[in-house]
Amino acid sequence: MSAGAGEATAPAAGTEGARRLRRSAWGTTWLLLTFMLVNFADKTVMGLAADPIRAELGLTRGEFGTAQAAFFALFSLAALGVSFLTRRVRTTVLLLGMALLWSAAQLPMLLGAAGFGTLLATRVLLGAAEGPAAPVAVHHLHGWFGQRERTLPTAVLMVGAAGGVAVSAPLLTVVIDVWGWRWAFGSVGLVGLVWAMCWYARGEEGPLAPPLVRRSSDAGTSGADAIAPSVPYRRLLLSGTWLTAAFGAFAAYWLLSAGLTWAPDYLHEVSGLSLKQSGAVVTATAVGNAVVLLAHGLLARRASSKETVPRLPAGLGGGLVMCVAAVSIAAFAEVDVVGVKIALMVGPMALTNVILTVSQTAVARITPAGQRGVALGALAFVYALAGVLSPLVTGRMVDAAASVPAGYHSAYLLMAGLVAVAGVLAVCFLRPEKDALRLEVPEAPAVGLLPAH
Repeated sequence: MSAGAGEATAPAAGTEGARRLRRSAWGTTWLLLTFMLVNFADKTVMGLAADPIRAELGLTRGEFGTAQAAFFALFSLAALGVSFLTRRVRTTVLLLGMALLWSAAQLPMLLGAAGFGTLLATRVLLGAAEGPAAPVAVHHLHGWFGQRERTLPTAVLMVGAAGGVAVSAPLLTVVIDVWGWRWAFGSVGLVGLVWAMCWYARGEEGPLAPPLVRRSSDAGTSGADAIAPSVPYRRLLLSGTWLTAAFGAFAAYWLLSAGLTWAPDYLHEVSGLSLKQSGAVVTATAVGNAVVLLAHGLLARRASSKETVPRLPAGLGGGLVMCVAAVSIAAFAEVDVVGVKIALMVGPMALTNVILTVSQTAVARITPAGQRGVALGALAFVYALAGVLSPLVTGRMVDAAASVPAGYHSAYLLMAGLVAVAGVLAVCFLRPEKDALRLEVPEAPAVGLLPAH
């Protein structure tokens, strides 16, 4: 369901039309949550199946690491490049294409003849297909919700990233144990195909979806179709809000990526937990991340639905939460009590993820609807770099230190510093309403999706 003129207003809350819109909007949200869950299931396969893959294919650790790194070869570039397509191609089509490419990248590993070369090539393809997933999904979702309604559905979408490990890891472990590592790739590929069929049947554009930009040479091109960017990208990407949002998301993704890669090893080597116990703590941490995101989204929704309650500015709220998280990360590095470390990981350290929601809704606020996909894609390009740099830098810091505990201590203090700086910058410069006024970007109107009060 696309709006021909872009940001149109839907029926008032309480009407039958508004109720249908609300059902469609949240149906789309749940479909995209599943999309993100499949996305992160794809990412976890290599780590879960590392030992049997290396054993069957005869790979050294260096070769296996090369295959892991191949996933990021085109990840950030694809996130940025595909974001420009959102101005000319409907996001329903782009999301369908990504899901089909995910499956195409996973299913070849079912073949017994598929070896290291196939693994390498398919990981590059998978990274290129998954790089644009989050920004395109957020852009599509924001076509269903007005500005003040977006925080909760965006948080739900981010739960797919935070909780994907918790959901997929135990299921894929069973698949590997029962049917072998090749079927771990095959199962996520088949799930991707099932999602693609559901999306083909049910996916549609929201009432706030912007009009597509048409080439001026196209026959019959109207003024609305040939609409040009209303704000120069230079002004958008150099605004205090966009730069601060990008740095905050980068810091949060740094912690998330380091945790996914090195937290089990840290808990095993430094805290003395067994590998099984370490895996359970990582799963609990993923659940904690999801709970924090949902709680933040629900609080934001409640504040938005009660007009008499003053809303805390996004920068101040997100920045203060980041500062609390930074203190918690530093405490995690300093304390020696395992129970306290686990409590910090599952609880206050998870607050870092709030900035992933705040940054995307803030960027959406300062960006005209037709340019939103590009601005979100550029944001993903920046924070996805942390997915490459964080595991690499952390690993090298540990290798270069006098001992493993000393290396991890320095690495976690670095993470605390990044998060603290991001928090302070957010308090000072993350001002989406002020920047939107300066850039002359109106607030996306409500579409009657919040319940009447």
